[in-house]
Amino acid sequence: MIELIPAIDLIDGQCVRLTKGDYSTRKTYNEDPVAVAREFESYGFKRLHVVDLDGARSKHVVNHKVLERIAASTSGLVIDFGGGIKSDEDLRIAFDSGASLVTVGSIAATQPEMFIGWLQEYGADRLILGADVKDGRISINGWKEESTQELLPFLDLFIQKGTRHVLCTDISKDGMLQGPATPLYRKIMARYPECRLIASGGVSGMQDIIALDEAGIPAVVFGKAIYEGRISLKELAGWAENKK
Repeated sequence: MIELIPAIDLIDGQCVRLTKGDYSTRKTYNEDPVAVAREFESYGFKRLHVVDLDGARSKHVVNHKVLERIAASTSGLVIDFGGGIKSDEDLRIAFDSGASLVTVGSIAATQPEMFIGWLQEYGADRLILGADVKDGRISINGWKEESTQELLPFLDLFIQKGTRHVLCTDISKDGMLQGPATPLYRKIMARYPECRLIASGGVSGMQDIIALDEAGIPAVVFGKAIYEGRISLKELAGWAENKK
């Protein structure tokens, strides 16, 4: 069964969402992300995806105190954290603040040897390769910059080096509530069947999660569909329980 991973995106310590990564589209849904995390946990979710949007824009971790509070205020959540991981210090802060896994994207694109070194130091089960895609190419630094790297060669390099977890976001889908990039995810899984792929972006309702599950995608991150009332946490938890 597909692993369900609700998301909390942070700006100024608040729970927000953007559309296509555009900071000018910011919409605040809750001023207390700890309460949001505890609600997810109360419905039986085991994973949480936390994105430091301030960190992604500032190129260093910013909202680690919020991460710390979420980790301290929940008991069973496995938290993966990303946004602004640009140095050894950023990575250490994220783990010390309660992240079980850390998502790294821009550094992998711009300084691949550093990411490979982190893989060797921390292990493949603690690092997620962030692959944010726009028009087939990797985007970096909070999606504000587009690299020249194409997705599949980018994945080739790091999967050959031992990467097992990949978070792939189609930027054109993110926050649009128009359905995920399922054909892209199928293509990735066909090429790397051993990959623990996390689909991200575009989930609009239960039908999208069911379709990703039927496509054999290992995990999915979703946020806006919950905050906009397109998906009920009760409905989602019930579906997951029935799938067991």
